[in-house]
Amino acid sequence: MSASSVNPLEKFDSARADEYARQCRIALAGYDACHDLAACMLAASLGQARAAQILAVGAGGTAQEIIAMASLEPHWRFTALDPSAPMLEAARQQLQAHRLLDRTELQLATVEDLPAEAAFDGATLIGVLHHLPGDQAKRQLLQAVARRLKPGAPLIVAGNHYAYASQPLLLAAWGQRWRQQGATADEVQAKLGKILQGADPPHSEAAVQRLLEEGGFSEGTRFFGSLFWGAWLSRKVG
Repeated sequence: MSASSVNPLEKFDSARADEYARQCRIALAGYDACHDLAACMLAASLGQARAAQILAVGAGGTAQEIIAMASLEPHWRFTALDPSAPMLEAARQQLQAHRLLDRTELQLATVEDLPAEAAFDGATLIGVLHHLPGDQAKRQLLQAVARRLKPGAPLIVAGNHYAYASQPLLLAAWGQRWRQQGATADEVQAKLGKILQGADPPHSEAAVQRLLEEGGFSEGTRFFGSLFWGAWLSRKVG
């Protein structure tokens, strides 16, 4: 797998954070549905009407995973991590608007910055893995998450999972999605150039499953898909 040369933190600057809420809902058709279903899958795994501590990795931007989970489960509390200050601030504003700051601990941090003895009941990793260059970085992140979960705790993993250039029809449809939302031909070409150069997704669903296994998780159950995007629920092994 070829690694992207783009530093993930450099991509998520103030300009990206300011437009993220709109842009991500165009890039991922079904953005809100994916987050809503992720909340439902976690609730189905953990059981209703119980307290839980949930780790949301890479929650900067919309904090939509937390908003969806909090509306479904009033007894859950959240730790939201993001290494990008502008993205974390955007999340804080969204959580404030939804009156969820009292249930959420926001940290400008990575998973490795958390105490090793942290024991969360569940976690989300949505839209993160495909921004990490190479399998080793992806594997290390999953292992770091696993170390901070209780045995058997569920994990939601969602993100792109094809080498973009290997799927020309999906790539063309992704470009048409932008055109559908009002982008000009030049803007579509610019978007296509960015996606080809700016990320390094796993190259197949099988690759995602391998990374989960190597990260300390069970085989994932897929519950959502949209062009390049997939979402799975897995569990910490042991």
